[in-house]
Amino acid sequence: MRGGMNNMQGMMKQMQKMQKKMEEEQEKLKEETVEGSAGGGMVKVTVSGQKEIVDVEISEEVVDPEDIEMLQDLVVAATNEAMTKADELMSDRLGKHTKGLNIPGMM
Repeated sequence: MRGGMNNMQGMMKQMQKMQKKMEEEQEKLKEETVEGSAGGGMVKVTVSGQKEIVDVEISEEVVDPEDIEMLQDLVVAATNEAMTKADELMSDRLGKHTKGLNIPGMM
């Protein structure tokens, strides 16, 4: 019975350490950015590691008042690419702390 209690305390300490490391990683993710682009780089969207859009660049050449739909499609494509990269970054950074654990709701 006593061994089970020590084991539980050890697990709790490990969980607290993991939680602290994950919080530190999440703070770092605020500072990191990834970029998605479309149209050969004519539209670029920069997203933080926490999936907040921080910048959108649109080349003048792609702005055609007669074809707004194409510009909208390029913005969507660049944003989706950036969000996918942000998901991968987050999964990579936070996943290394949960590797091997089967915790519901965690990566």
